[in-house]
Amino acid sequence: MSDEVVAPPSSKRDQVGSTPIGVIGLGNMGLAVAERLNGRFTVLGSDLSSDRQAEARTAGIEVVDAKELTARCATVVLSLPHPSASLAVATGIARESGIVTRVVETSTVTPKDILTTKAALAVGGVELIDAAILSGVAQMRAGTAGLVIAGDSAHITFLQPLFDALTVEQTVLGDSGTAMAAKVINNAVAHVVMVLLSEAVAMAKATGLDPQILVDILSTPSGGLMRPLTHRIGERVFSGHYDGGMSLQAALKDSVLAQQLAQNEGIPIFTIPAAHSVFEMAMAEGWAREDYAALTKLWENWSGRSFMQARIEGE
Repeated sequence: MSDEVVAPPSSKRDQVGSTPIGVIGLGNMGLAVAERLNGRFTVLGSDLSSDRQAEARTAGIEVVDAKELTARCATVVLSLPHPSASLAVATGIARESGIVTRVVETSTVTPKDILTTKAALAVGGVELIDAAILSGVAQMRAGTAGLVIAGDSAHITFLQPLFDALTVEQTVLGDSGTAMAAKVINNAVAHVVMVLLSEAVAMAKATGLDPQILVDILSTPSGGLMRPLTHRIGERVFSGHYDGGMSLQAALKDSVLAQQLAQNEGIPIFTIPAAHSVFEMAMAEGWAREDYAALTKLWENWSGRSFMQARIEGE
């Protein structure tokens, strides 16, 4: 009789990577995800596009159809272009789950989409974890992409080696859908700010101000980008403290000046006038002497939710 100690059959199955990792959707981001994982695990990829399949094979990824992928992979990562595509794939996995036990959703979808897909997978006994990617393809390839993860903590712990293979920049949240909420909101802020910054650069150029100096000013802790986030939201809004500071009335006056500057220089602007109307609504509420962070109280009233955060003792 051999003295070799044989591990129980379940122990290998209880380790991520004991079967290949499946990646469904081999577009720009999906292929980058597959390449990152392929450096540490065996990876199978699947995509309907023959061009995407060829690119994946060139990158060293074994390409199979969805049926073979679910038959060989216990963990499947989705990277698809639309929420409807994710739901369709998830429904197919639930119908013929093979050995799949966990699906990681990296596609950009809404929290409601996550819950719908989670329910569809549950029919087949498959768990869903949302893992929102905040950065671009280049960052994913470099292993520096931001990753926000949410869902059942036990499944997240199990999948930790997979997440570690993707990036060191990880934020773990709680309920399913919150990771995608973080991504959608983050992207919305970035896209609106991009419009505002385009207006700002145009105004700078028109007035002879070096745009690089404007970038330097805006990016300082006291600048127009960071100060509203860290001080007004992080300190004032979350504590409900609106005494002192720059008054709503003063901020409204500055908004008028910004619009006059743009008009004088013939610069079309869109975000500044839209924001100005919000300041006017806040003024009509009687908050003229409060710090202009008080305008967020409009959304507290409209949503019926307080933005104040409980403080940890000792902070």
